[in-house]
Amino acid sequence: MNDNQIREVDNYYLSNQEPNKSCLLALRSIILSQDTSITETQKWGMPCFCYKKKMFCFLWTDAKTDEPYILMVEGRHLVHPELEAGKRTRMKVFRVNPNNDLPEKTIESILQKALDLYRTGIVKLKQ
Repeated sequence: MNDNQIREVDNYYLSNQEPNKSCLLALRSIILSQDTSITETQKWGMPCFCYKKKMFCFLWTDAKTDEPYILMVEGRHLVHPELEAGKRTRMKVFRVNPNNDLPEKTIESILQKALDLYRTGIVKLKQ
């Protein structure tokens, strides 16, 4: 990752207004703290988190509600009452209310279940 990518991704967070800015930065920190093999880049204008170079999740804000969410790339393999598939066949989202305390335990649980998909080989990693 070069310095321009880092600044670009940082600009995504900085361009958001409060309370979304703080919420997204906290989510970023939670995601990155789950495993030392998680890296951050930017794809399609949004922060993308990869596990061993395989896309794992994204951070974004809902166009209608303007609330942040975590987009789980392999959501179809995840079962959790707070994950929504909507019209998506592969991905699911976890919505976050930026005005409330983050449900850290729930977020960490979902992230760990998603990481286990990669760790156990359910989702194949690039060699």
